[in-house]
Amino acid sequence: MSRIAILGNTAGGKSTLARHLSKTRGLHHIEIDKLYWQPDWSKTPTEIYERLHDEEIKKESWVIDGVGDFPTMMKRADHATELILLDFPIWVHFWRAAERQMAWANGTIENPPAGGQDMPPTDRLFEMIWEMDRDGMPVLRTLCDEQEERGKNVIRLNSLEELDTFFQAG
Repeated sequence: MSRIAILGNTAGGKSTLARHLSKTRGLHHIEIDKLYWQPDWSKTPTEIYERLHDEEIKKESWVIDGVGDFPTMMKRADHATELILLDFPIWVHFWRAAERQMAWANGTIENPPAGGQDMPPTDRLFEMIWEMDRDGMPVLRTLCDEQEERGKNVIRLNSLEELDTFFQAG
């Protein structure tokens, strides 16, 4: 039984890593963005999102990427057997988000977030990255510290080089 929660800021590579771990380790992949966001980038109604989320984390083995909201993220962390925190400098997220937006605009994006058809508004995307770095990442770091103190395996990747090395190791 393996339940891996991948956490971090937007455009850090969470979904790409989750898809890779899903394939290499034979785990069910759950993309939180697909549960949390509607096709028009509005939030899924809370009661629906929470129900879908809770159904997924009851499964025996999975890899979940994303944050969603903090209450469900805490539940997910409690159910996980392993946490992976992608904790990069903010400029990495801005850079990768800009690359993704350009690929989306050019029609060359392979795996759009949330399976969306429409590109998210760039200004709101960058605001979300800023807010997550300022307000959310301290919460994620504390959550990982607490889970590690409880005996969970927590992997912290702090650079793209560390992410690449981890990815290659499978």
